[in-house]
Amino acid sequence: MKLVGIAGSVADKSYNRILLKYMATHFSDLADIEMLDIKDVPLFNESDDQTESDAIQYLKRKIESADGVIIATPEHNHTTTASLKSVIEWLSYKIHPLDGKPIMIVGASYYDQGSSRAQLNLRQILEAPGVNAVVLPGNEFLLGEVKNAFDENDNLKDAGTVNFLQSTLQKFVKFVTVINTMKHPQDTGAESEDLGATGKISTTVEGVDMAAPDWVEQAAEKTHAASGNDYVKLDRGLLTVDQLNAFLNSMPLELTYADSNNQFIYYNKMAPAEKMLAARTPDQAGNPLSMVHPKNPRVIKHVKEVIHALRTGQVPEVSMPVPGNNADKYVVHFYRAMHDEQGNYMGVNEYVQDIMPTVKWYLAKTGQKLEGNPDATTSASVDDAAPAADTTSSASVDDAAPEPAPQAAPATDADSSASIDD
Repeated sequence: MKLVGIAGSVADKSYNRILLKYMATHFSDLADIEMLDIKDVPLFNESDDQTESDAIQYLKRKIESADGVIIATPEHNHTTTASLKSVIEWLSYKIHPLDGKPIMIVGASYYDQGSSRAQLNLRQILEAPGVNAVVLPGNEFLLGEVKNAFDENDNLKDAGTVNFLQSTLQKFVKFVTVINTMKHPQDTGAESEDLGATGKISTTVEGVDMAAPDWVEQAAEKTHAASGNDYVKLDRGLLTVDQLNAFLNSMPLELTYADSNNQFIYYNKMAPAEKMLAARTPDQAGNPLSMVHPKNPRVIKHVKEVIHALRTGQVPEVSMPVPGNNADKYVVHFYRAMHDEQGNYMGVNEYVQDIMPTVKWYLAKTGQKLEGNPDATTSASVDDAAPAADTTSSASVDDAAPEPAPQAAPATDADSSASIDD
């Protein structure tokens, strides 16, 4: 696998550049990492268009030919560097080599926060419209107290840090494979996904307009559907319809069911639309998926890709953090394929949940903190708290160009006001 590494510093001595060189040398069995320099890239200025300059075109060609990108960012005043920000501005102005490109963020700083706030800032920039990079979710590698982290030969001294860095890179390699497989031109099967639900399956209710706001009521009348105190025999249970509704509506997550014909046939109405994490309205039930999602070719393309990947078994689940997440709220959309007892595809179970209350409950019960092991050289958690990269895609089913989706940042302290150097 071919990767390129970019250190967000123009300083003569950069620990972030040393970190990337260490990765390139010591993990060459995982990927071929080529270092790219940004020293010659001019400050971004719309009035002085340098898009066609050698320095910018060189970066463009290298990034486009690579399978993925690793960016190592210092932290300057709680943000990434001006030089790196300027590079990304050029690469999202008239040219867009980062669009859809898998990216892994790492970082080092003098203080024990390990550039956590700069990484959060960089993630927001990379996921902004116009940049549209696909950033590896979670798996933050934060190298703190960097002056003491390397030996005289620029090798990382702490074995735990080396092992965590290696495992993070392994996950990124899997992530790159998944993302590039889903967008590769040879995967033309996704185009066959009929989001208009014009086909017919055994459970299709014919003779009822899918766009009708009262589709549920019309379809129920036509099929003589059970309701109220009528019993429904389930796999391992017997409930009345009223009990089943109460049970589903009390779930601590929002559920949506789109059948194998790509018709949106159910959601658990646990709250009014304006109070839901992903707003649904009663009149949407019955709609084909083409009516549920924005009329945007890029969005539709990714909807088809995700559904096709689930339908064909390429991945069992796709998960995506939504825009606007922070340390107090972390909403994730999960899309899981459903099958009958014979293994036949039955549609998509989408569930939406704010996982932060669960994370905070767990931390309170165990006494742990988000910054992980305080004795380790890196403040990144040694445990793998994120979903496996080979079953996770940050491609959005609702929006192919999401607003920034920042990760929950580790707690900060008063001493780590950001490294002026890197």
